[in-house]
Amino acid sequence: MSTDSHFKGWAKPGPVPPGLASGVTVEPSETLDAISGNFRLFQLREGHRFSTDDILTAWYGTSWCPTARTALDLGSGIGTVGMICAWRLPGAQIVTVEAQPESVTLAQKSARYNGLTDRYEIREGDFRDAGILRVEERFDLITGSPPYFPQGAGIESEHPQKLACRFELRGTVKDYCTTAAKHLAAGGFFACVFPNEPAQLTRIEAGAKAAGLVIVRKRPVIFREGEPSLVGLFGMMRAEDLPDWFRGQTWEEPALIIRTRKGEIHPEYSAVKLAIGFPP
Repeated sequence: MSTDSHFKGWAKPGPVPPGLASGVTVEPSETLDAISGNFRLFQLREGHRFSTDDILTAWYGTSWCPTARTALDLGSGIGTVGMICAWRLPGAQIVTVEAQPESVTLAQKSARYNGLTDRYEIREGDFRDAGILRVEERFDLITGSPPYFPQGAGIESEHPQKLACRFELRGTVKDYCTTAAKHLAAGGFFACVFPNEPAQLTRIEAGAKAAGLVIVRKRPVIFREGEPSLVGLFGMMRAEDLPDWFRGQTWEEPALIIRTRKGEIHPEYSAVKLAIGFPP
């Protein structure tokens, strides 16, 4: 497949996938969008679209677990986090779990387009159900973007794909923590994004503790300079993999700012995008 090597002055890094030569087609209801280097992502025009939260989750997880040989993405949706992880971890075997058939179909098309079918397994189902993940399966890196709100806690979209991404139709942050703890390899790392206002912080801290996880580091995210942080990035490990003296502490990193006061992309976020093979 031929491809332009540059986009608005930015050189696309990484491998050139088979693309449309793999046999996939873009339906009128879909778009095919850049995600990492020459990797692309199938999305519905009117459905859930990938977000900054997804980008940050994949970047955070692969930054703090850069040698992962196996990776798992829980509630993977259309595959944004998994695709970025696959691009950032070219030698890793990736497993994703998603319950919505429509999202699974899109992720399968993206995997074929990006030439990942030999190391990228997409499982359809609820990750809480027996058999979706085998008891003995372990992963060096686990990622997740849990839905933020209980049902009834806000205005709910009529589009089922969008609804499940924001509201807890299939599991809470506690369920994500519990599943991650069961399937982390020794010394493994679980990265997720979640709101960090006080009530929501209490939920993720309680979920981690109940699962036997320690939040070893977290980073507030500020979407516009001068405004409060709405979400945070959280990195967790199993308590049993850490020395006793380390289990009660969390390193809070400086806030990551997405846009400046003027509305321009912050230089650090531009660097984050470059790190995942996305135009700055």
